[in-house]
Amino acid sequence: MNKNDLVWGILVGFLTTLVGCYLFITFFTDFQFIIGIQIIKAQGNLGKIITLGSILTLIVFGILLKMNKEMMARGVVLAIILMTVLTLFI
Repeated sequence: MNKNDLVWGILVGFLTTLVGCYLFITFFTDFQFIIGIQIIKAQGNLGKIITLGSILTLIVFGILLKMNKEMMARGVVLAIILMTVLTLFI
């Protein structure tokens, strides 16, 4: 088992979730990213935005499986699980 691929998968998972959140806030709201995060957190909807941002992560997971990068795909799944736990405490 290559632990570096697992760590890279976790980083890819977190980054794609962040990019997905950025794209959602930029295209579907009238706010800029940082201000949008603050307003959405004040409304109590930050977990929903993180969930929508994770859709892009699932696409990356499928691509990694197609490329036979199983350990990186495991890291992406681990990142989604960590995001889920993080969302529960926000």
